[in-house]
Amino acid sequence: MIKMGIAGMGKMGLSHVAIVRAHPDVDLVAGCDKTEYLNDVLSQHTGLKCYTDYDQMLNENELDAVLIATPSSAHASMVKKAFDKNLHVFCEKPFVLNVADGEELVAIAEEKQLVTQVGYHYRFVGAFKEAARIVQSGALGRVHHVRAEAYGPVVLRPKGGTWRSQKSEGGGALYDYACHAIDAVNFIVGEASSVSGVVQKPVFSRDVNDEIYCTLNFADGASGQLCVNWSDESFRKMSTKISVWGTNGRITVDRQECQIYLREPHPSLPDTPSGWTVRYTTDLTNDVWYYLRGEEYSAQIDHFVKRVAAHQVEGQNTFKSALAADRIVAMIANGGFEQPVTPPQSRRSWLQRLMG
Repeated sequence: MIKMGIAGMGKMGLSHVAIVRAHPDVDLVAGCDKTEYLNDVLSQHTGLKCYTDYDQMLNENELDAVLIATPSSAHASMVKKAFDKNLHVFCEKPFVLNVADGEELVAIAEEKQLVTQVGYHYRFVGAFKEAARIVQSGALGRVHHVRAEAYGPVVLRPKGGTWRSQKSEGGGALYDYACHAIDAVNFIVGEASSVSGVVQKPVFSRDVNDEIYCTLNFADGASGQLCVNWSDESFRKMSTKISVWGTNGRITVDRQECQIYLREPHPSLPDTPSGWTVRYTTDLTNDVWYYLRGEEYSAQIDHFVKRVAAHQVEGQNTFKSALAADRIVAMIANGGFEQPVTPPQSRRSWLQRLMG
């Protein structure tokens, strides 16, 4: 039985609490959040041991792993403290707001041979997995263009908002939305080598940008487009779509389906004729022991748990692969220049309250 603690029990954190507590191979020993009312409710109604001090939770409990679902600005420091105690770590995305922090953490994880994973859940969606399989099979021929889109209704008015729309805490649509689309491109096609033509604009936010557009440039000559807007209320929730064009066809994939067009059949896909073929996530997804929000959320936790149990350092969504997305995000934040940009230093009030 893997003994786990969780830090950050807000919207995403509570989902993780439910999934982890339902996992047959995990004992969720303790949770940590700055909100005392939330801790009181969880302690009273679930029996979970809750803390407002992260250090205290780590020091007072024998843990094998920790799940971090706090605001993004806290990730690097909290991961480092977990590593100091030789704990395996699942961290919500984005991995870090500063590429240098990510490089340090990746090096520590490799040195200590710790299991790491970041919550890029699209890699566990059946349709996205199918798209990656098809592109990597070579059936599309030479890939020459990619388009990545992410839209949703996060910031829809000038006033209000959450930590996600504060530059020092979340980083805005670039760090919260674009990172998903970028990681999906990395997963399906491969990593862009540079970015150019960057456009970042606020729609309603005062502190961050709500929409991001840029060109992705790949080492083999392929081009790409990234289009992100989290102030689009025509979408009920976040919607991410990746399209890939090759010399022998194209694919378009989202949460629901993978649309495939082949000019000519390809031997690597004997079950896919020329013309259009549509494969649905429901047909490409394995059942999970517990459903909440989508099978992919449980599947990613199960992947992490199995890797911890087997001490399998390599796997899906490691810190190293997540850092690849962070590098591209940093290039975009820096206007397209390749050297990483360091975001403004985090305001320490939230982190100090949580960590004591």
